[in-house]
Amino acid sequence: MFDMGFAEMLVIGIVALIVIGPERLPSVARKAGAWFARIRRFVTNVKSDVEREFRTDELQRMLQQQQEELSSLKETINETRHDVDLDGIQRSVEEAANEAIDSGPADPAEANSAPESLTSDSAPSNPRS
Repeated sequence: MFDMGFAEMLVIGIVALIVIGPERLPSVARKAGAWFARIRRFVTNVKSDVEREFRTDELQRMLQQQQEELSSLKETINETRHDVDLDGIQRSVEEAANEAIDSGPADPAEANSAPESLTSDSAPSNPRS
């Protein structure tokens, strides 16, 4: 707290011994030590309170920044949804699938021969045979 060296403390001790006297010096030194301890605790508490407030302010700034980024992302997602038109894509895919199912193969021979990938991968195996 104070920048005092050994020489300064020695001078203060000699002056205190002369002014206060040897009988009362121990009790005065104890009281002065208690006061210095109280002052030191007070300063430590004030420092910790100030640091806590700085951290709280910093956390609030970080929270505000995160909320701003989140709202920006939400706006971007909404803009992308409007640009892409997912419902229209889904409808066109369903329509194409329905047309493919309704039209079926033009040649009956093609209907009997399935593609290789479907027959080998999707054909269930009979475990009893």
